[in-house]
Amino acid sequence: MTKATTDPAVPAPWWKKTAWMLAIWAGSVLALFAVSSLFRLLMTAAGMKVK
Repeated sequence: MTKATTDPAVPAPWWKKTAWMLAIWAGSVLALFAVSSLFRLLMTAAGMKVK
């Protein structure tokens, strides 16, 4: 590896930062969907379904 790739003082390119931000956002949206689906499943199983 070169010094440029291991030096912490060299900032990452903007596209890498943006890709990480989008990946974290997508992961959080997916986690929120999973939790809300689980709550909906539990509430339906408990008889709380809207008719």
